[in-house]
Amino acid sequence: MTKMTFAELGISSAVCGALAKNGILEPFDVQSLVIREAIDGSDLLVRSPTGSGKTLAFGLPVIERLRTLERARVPRALVLAPTRELAVQIATELTPAAQAAGLRIACCYGGTPLAKQAQNAARADLVVATPGRLNDLIDRRLLKMSGVQILVLDEADRMLDMGFAPQVERIVQSMPTERQTLLLSATLEGQVADLAQKLTRDPVQLRLGSEPVAVGVEHRFAVTSGDARMATLVDELTTEPGLVLVFTRTKHGADRLATRLERQGMDAVAMHGDLSQSARERALGRIRKGQCRVLVATDVAARGIDLDGVALVVNYDPPNDQSDYTHRVGRTARAGRTGQALTLVEPADAPKISRMAVSLGLEQEWAATGHPVGQAKVVYASKRRNGQFSRRPAGTSSGASGTKPHTSDRGRVKRGSRPSA
Repeated sequence: MTKMTFAELGISSAVCGALAKNGILEPFDVQSLVIREAIDGSDLLVRSPTGSGKTLAFGLPVIERLRTLERARVPRALVLAPTRELAVQIATELTPAAQAAGLRIACCYGGTPLAKQAQNAARADLVVATPGRLNDLIDRRLLKMSGVQILVLDEADRMLDMGFAPQVERIVQSMPTERQTLLLSATLEGQVADLAQKLTRDPVQLRLGSEPVAVGVEHRFAVTSGDARMATLVDELTTEPGLVLVFTRTKHGADRLATRLERQGMDAVAMHGDLSQSARERALGRIRKGQCRVLVATDVAARGIDLDGVALVVNYDPPNDQSDYTHRVGRTARAGRTGQALTLVEPADAPKISRMAVSLGLEQEWAATGHPVGQAKVVYASKRRNGQFSRRPAGTSSGASGTKPHTSDRGRVKRGSRPSA
């Protein structure tokens, strides 16, 4: 992909200046892929792995479009995120650019006073919110969505996994049908495709890369059980001096493992859904201040946590599926860095994890365990063509029969053109 500057992508000089002050000088691939399309006003479906820079990819064009849209006394743009941590991260990352453009951002999530959030949101141009808290505000008539002209769903796959589909649909019913919708997800299949069909109109589909696993990660697997599994983890933590994120399946498992690590002399804290917001913030504060370097978390709790420099991700309990593996491992090697991922596998789980490894293109890494390699293969449709990423309308596949959709010289599927059935 040919590198362009933010200015060449259509970002105003004031916003470019705010980015430069924060050391953001060149767009990442996903930003180059998305920004111009989003500024043009198209509905977009974007598949991009965690940590690829997608917050600015959707946030900057939203800010630029808000600068040109008519002012209103209600929010004009909404970003929905599955967790409070991700919502806070998005609002924090976009605030400098928004302020440079003369816009106000409000962040709404549970666990904090409702009235203050409602007051801030009612005066904001852009609201970043979790579905549950936003529905509370709407139901209590503390916030109106009647002026929303741009809707963004970030990490839509995780939002559906957490059971937010009914709440998302209720929120959408409260806003105008004439709007721009941007949906970002690590996968665009299954439930996400169904949701996209409901919420978008003739969307442009953009896919970053041909493989869903994070770039720059060294993947390792170890088949072990019982006390040997704990010993393997301790050895890894002893030899890795950097920040480590350890995943468990359950909240109780996270607490228990963090306690066991502390008994082994490791500074570890647990993160899960039963913790209050203040407890979460204290735990993250210890990590960020360097007082603790091991965070033990469940999948849900880890979503949206923005920790710089995670050197190693350990799947102490293996992920349920390919999507969970992608999300977990995406916490390291972010923004062009490198990192490591280690998955500890009970012998009984070996066949399942072997098949998952093969589907992710990690058969060599699994073969290093000495256990049989699975046979399942997954073919990914998105490919590079002449140095560019391929783009297809939602719901089509590379092997679909019929007429190919007409594309412009930028590779964009023209609105209104559809493949034959």
